Amino acid sequence: MRRLDSAIRLILGFTWMSLCALILIPLTVLCLPWRGVRVRIGNYYGKVVGSVIAWLARAKVVIHDRDRLDGSFPAIYVSNHASMLDIFLGMWLCPAGGCGIAKKEVGRVPFFGWLYFLTGHLLIDRANRESAIAGLKGVTEAVRKYNLGVWMWPEGTRSRDGRLLPFKKGLGHLALATRLPIVPVIVHNAHKNWQKHTFAFTPVTVDVNVLPPIDTTGWTAEDLDARLEDVRAVFIQALGEEQRPLALAKEAS
Repeated sequence: MRRLDSAIRLILGFTWMSLCALILIPLTVLCLPWRGVRVRIGNYYGKVVGSVIAWLARAKVVIHDRDRLDGSFPAIYVSNHASMLDIFLGMWLCPAGGCGIAKKEVGRVPFFGWLYFLTGHLLIDRANRESAIAGLKGVTEAVRKYNLGVWMWPEGTRSRDGRLLPFKKGLGHLALATRLPIVPVIVHNAHKNWQKHTFAFTPVTVDVNVLPPIDTTGWTAEDLDARLEDVRAVFIQALGEEQRPLALAKEAS
């Protein structure tokens, strides 16, 4: 019965996404020459779609210090990633003028990839180091030209059990290139609501803590690894024991 209920909710969610896209698509096509405008149109689409899908997924989302997501300054918004729900939370919470970064293959996904492209979000070719560096340069130029922020999941993939994974270096390179502050967005319990590789929803309270921005103006290439570990340590400290890396959770107990 739970699977049937979840399937109905999922169908309703993607129906809502498609209906909203009927408004989004012509607006973004009209604004093709103005990427910054398309990003902001996409942000409002994300808020309408993401909040409804989180509700349909039976997640009671409680956001703490939401004023830090008011978009008053561009930043790199960084969140942990343990559930499909995180995607829709990111769509919902990303401030106006904030865009996502995805591998270029996402742009080829029918419907979703088209929306991603039309709303001006950023794609990177990760096939090799040279392509990734060129992609990062393009991202940096877009961020500066259109005064954009960036929303990203630095683990690079969803955690299977909700525990924090190591951070990829892309976050550090982006911070070095843009000098934008990093705003940690800590998500608790999303993995209990919508587990990886499943489409069954479990009612749960999902707490989201938005922490103060971390200044990156003093970062250097030489201390990049240490700086990334400092950011990850902020997440480890803020997460509950069951979402901390296993070795650290055992030490704490």
